[in-house]
Amino acid sequence: MPLSPVLPPSMRALVIDRTGGPEELHLTDLPLPVAVSDELLVRVVAAGINPIDAKTRAGSGAAAAIGGYPVVLGNDFSGIVVRAPYDTFPLQPGDAVYGMARTPRIAGTYAEYVTVSSLSVAKKPAAVSHTEAAGIPLAAMTAWGMVTLAQAAPGQRMLVHAGSGGVGHFAVQFARHFGAHVIATGSTASVEFLHRLGAHEVIDYSTTRFDAELRDIDSVIDLIGNVHDQTGTRSLTVLRPGGLLVNAPTGSWPSMQQEAAAAGVRATGYKVPADARVLDAITALIDNGTVRVNIDQVFDLADGAAAHRALEGGHTRGKIVLRVSDAEQDAAGTSDPEAAAAGQAESAA
Repeated sequence: MPLSPVLPPSMRALVIDRTGGPEELHLTDLPLPVAVSDELLVRVVAAGINPIDAKTRAGSGAAAAIGGYPVVLGNDFSGIVVRAPYDTFPLQPGDAVYGMARTPRIAGTYAEYVTVSSLSVAKKPAAVSHTEAAGIPLAAMTAWGMVTLAQAAPGQRMLVHAGSGGVGHFAVQFARHFGAHVIATGSTASVEFLHRLGAHEVIDYSTTRFDAELRDIDSVIDLIGNVHDQTGTRSLTVLRPGGLLVNAPTGSWPSMQQEAAAAGVRATGYKVPADARVLDAITALIDNGTVRVNIDQVFDLADGAAAHRALEGGHTRGKIVLRVSDAEQDAAGTSDPEAAAAGQAESAA
């Protein structure tokens, strides 16, 4: 079993001292987080950025749970275990892992180290780099939960809004994998991309009103709600009687349940749990080539403000990721030769 490395007294972290715009994000040095109970300590190689991060930074999202400042944001990570909860735990120092932290309940992943529950971390897919893996957990598990809640299956017609986005591009692939007939909405520039992901039909929202074209849809994966062009309300009109709309931006549409009941359909919000079992299932699909992650842009940790601006600018195809560590062999903190060789190979790639 690899020995745990000697750890530094502090770490680089991207923090906010108050809520506000992207300019509030800045680098500082913080003490390393302390792992307790079943938690692992992980050296972060890359961290994914999600809309919930930007919303929390701006003062909405999960900001109400911030207990004090400075706070480290970030849910997604890919990295190397440096401390395991006990000697026979399946993940040990030197293992490449990925998962989802619960910021701001605990310090997030925009930092060189993070502590995570054993229930929310899994072995990293071997087929992808740490940079790619960091774009998977929150978005993919959200898509998995929404698509399975909608019971995607052969014979079902499923509409996925914002199909080229972080959650959407996974939802299209999972729905196709489970056998549904997938219809996705996206921009003109995303039409070909959505077809490559497996969408059977693509509706270009800039030229076509989806509610003028569709009827008797079994389920809608709604990643927009009524934030733009009353997309949620209009989606109720395309569902078959008793059909189901699953909405992720749950705060965007307070009247969703009442409108759905009036239209004779069902609707529910969805909030993702951090579940290593689901990550293991997703890992298998990544490793066998059934599902892929698309990384739109990669920023250095110091450029976190620019990364948030890019996310809030919209039209992201897949995910935006922060590069936290320069080299995987540094992240491993171990003398294990196979881990070092893997780090050198990815650094050169």
